[in-house]
Amino acid sequence: MATVFTYGSLMCEDIMAAVTGHSLSYESAWLSGFARYAVRGEAYPAIVPESSATVDGRIYYDVNESGLARLDVFEGDWYFRDSVVVNTAQGRRVDAQSYIFRPEYAHLVADWPWSFEYFLEHGRQSFTEQYLGYQRLSE
Repeated sequence: MATVFTYGSLMCEDIMAAVTGHSLSYESAWLSGFARYAVRGEAYPAIVPESSATVDGRIYYDVNESGLARLDVFEGDWYFRDSVVVNTAQGRRVDAQSYIFRPEYAHLVADWPWSFEYFLEHGRQSFTEQYLGYQRLSE
């Protein structure tokens, strides 16, 4: 079982459950040493290494191998899964897996930050209707 740090659309519990196939327990967390930016032309973000930055997000516990495999498919080729250490509001440091934007696709990363609040208000519906990651899960 794995712990997964999410920082974009997967912070929505229902989207994470749809992707992994399970409802999961979670808590708020943050990741130091990375920054979150918009991806040009997309509703979802990328995180990239940036030493002085911090990304807020959510960690999900007890993601099984099937759920991880589904997440790998959902995230697609622009991301790779890697081990990170996140901090929780309770002051714990937790080992987790997260999806980091591949450096070879850096030209797709916008120079403005991605906003979860903006996503919820303006991008969530079109994301859930159109994101190719969902199609890849059903193939």
